[in-house]
Amino acid sequence: MTNKTTPKKEFFAPIKAWKYMFRKPVTIKVPYVKREAAERYRGFHINDWEKCIGCGTCAKICPTDAIRMVEVEGLAQEYGKKPQRPVIDYGRCSFCAMCVDICTTSSLKMTREYVHISPDPEDFIFAPTEKGIHGVDEVPVGWTRDENSELLELDRVEMEMIEGEERSKSFIEYVKGYSKEQAIHEAARCVECGICTDRCPQHMRIPEYIKAIWKDDLKEAVNILLKGDLEQDMLGANPFSSVCGRVCTHKCEEACSIGNRGDAIAIRWLKRYIVDNISSYENVVDYKIEPRNKKVAIVGSGPAGLSAAYFLATMGYEVEVFESLSRPGGVMRYGIPSYRLPDEALDKDIAFIQALGVKIHVGVSVGKDIPLMELKEKFDAVYVSTGFTLGRSTNIPGTEHEDVIQALPLLREIRDFLRGEGPKPKIPKSLVVIGGGNVAMDVARSMARLQMMEYGKVDVKVSSLERTYEEMPADMEEIEEGAEEGVKFYPGWGPIRIIIEDDKVKGVEFKKCLEVFDENRRFNPKFDENKKMVLDADMVVEAIGQAPDYSYLPEELKEKLEFVRGRIVTNEYRQTSIKWLFAGGDIVHGPDIIHGVADGYWAAKGIDEYLRSEVK
Repeated sequence: MTNKTTPKKEFFAPIKAWKYMFRKPVTIKVPYVKREAAERYRGFHINDWEKCIGCGTCAKICPTDAIRMVEVEGLAQEYGKKPQRPVIDYGRCSFCAMCVDICTTSSLKMTREYVHISPDPEDFIFAPTEKGIHGVDEVPVGWTRDENSELLELDRVEMEMIEGEERSKSFIEYVKGYSKEQAIHEAARCVECGICTDRCPQHMRIPEYIKAIWKDDLKEAVNILLKGDLEQDMLGANPFSSVCGRVCTHKCEEACSIGNRGDAIAIRWLKRYIVDNISSYENVVDYKIEPRNKKVAIVGSGPAGLSAAYFLATMGYEVEVFESLSRPGGVMRYGIPSYRLPDEALDKDIAFIQALGVKIHVGVSVGKDIPLMELKEKFDAVYVSTGFTLGRSTNIPGTEHEDVIQALPLLREIRDFLRGEGPKPKIPKSLVVIGGGNVAMDVARSMARLQMMEYGKVDVKVSSLERTYEEMPADMEEIEEGAEEGVKFYPGWGPIRIIIEDDKVKGVEFKKCLEVFDENRRFNPKFDENKKMVLDADMVVEAIGQAPDYSYLPEELKEKLEFVRGRIVTNEYRQTSIKWLFAGGDIVHGPDIIHGVADGYWAAKGIDEYLRSEVK
């Protein structure tokens, strides 16, 4: 075991600390006997190691520096937990019980045990377990936290939103954002344990920027967001903080220690508060960039591509990005509705990337307008991050009809229409969306708004194989907010056919889905063929997943690359089996923005290492 916490005043050497973790306590002179004590007595501690998450709040609050967090070898590394447990020096402990009162999981308690005799001072340095300092079963519990001694603020500051019926009438951003007072109040709830940072794919310095909010220092906060840890090559930096402050999947909040007993800290909304209250990043964030005289081409301007461009630019490389569509941003621009992510928020992040010298070429399709191998000749390295842009179909009878369409092209059409850059999409009076993920929610909620604007009412129905809302891959807040806007959900149904009469779509026939995955968690749905239903519809949208388009890759390159389930295999630095070619984003990992940012970061490090060692 090694100590990895922020150094505190030493009360025992770390080299000695580890041996107390599994040492059986020894009481001499006086044999162990139960002694009567008051029910709320503050005696020696016990700690439920199953409930303890190693957050360290007990150590931070201890007024006598009696507690130290020590890493336990062999303790499983789990999301939402640190492999550390508290060790208590009873030569220092004042038995104040503040550690118990602030414990985020209620794992730490005090007992009614108060006698422990030994001539060896080291016997009073102890890592409490459920068996207490004497190693016995059924230790009498003494002091536990109650409502009068609670030290944590368990309720989050609620985010103000436009109400469901009202917000369904337009594409205006419906999440209003925190005020200064609300943000500082919410930031004050954070115990700075850092477990959220471990959960974030980009390892953002969440406690640090939340503390900066609490201090009302937004300049420091935005520098933490955009620069990360400068001592670790900008690990934790996020060039898309405005975007992630709105639409991040915020898995960090699932790991929040406060969430074990109350509401998780509103990490996503606090990030948004920072960037919304900084008019321009260029005014408060400054870089000293030394040119490297090397050029990197990036194919695709989504989160992975532009993040790589950002990090490479800060390293001094000349970076050019090639985007086939008319605006940069990829899925952020065309796949996420404007009521969730307005163009202005995305433009703010991209403008700062361009201010660092990154050139973005829009309307240029690599593989058509310019061959990939030409980029190889003109640049020192190439990074491809083209995303999953092709839709998947159920291929049930009727999907060939013109009113059965794919989700991503429809979302792109809606975004272009709302910008005044494209025609109005067809707006059906009745719509069925097949799929249970966030893309399906985006389609359903966007079309509900168009229906409300066109007809004054909503008729959108969403079906999914998953049998419950909890099983659906969509975020629960997306489902709940969609329902508030008039969308109806039908979980647990698999499509059989599109009903077409007189060459017009009339509906979809479904059969009941009994289970989606088999015992090995493989996709293998089973149905009740005798239980069916029909949902009326004038149009059907398939939103059951996306696939990559590798048409820009020459065949000779494809043969040299390794693919697993449609994704390109790379090393940890996103380098493919072709030395000069790097890849990231959806075509390598999972489908969310923060993973794309992390891919961009590691790709930039990989490209930097490659170009430093390679002589072209």
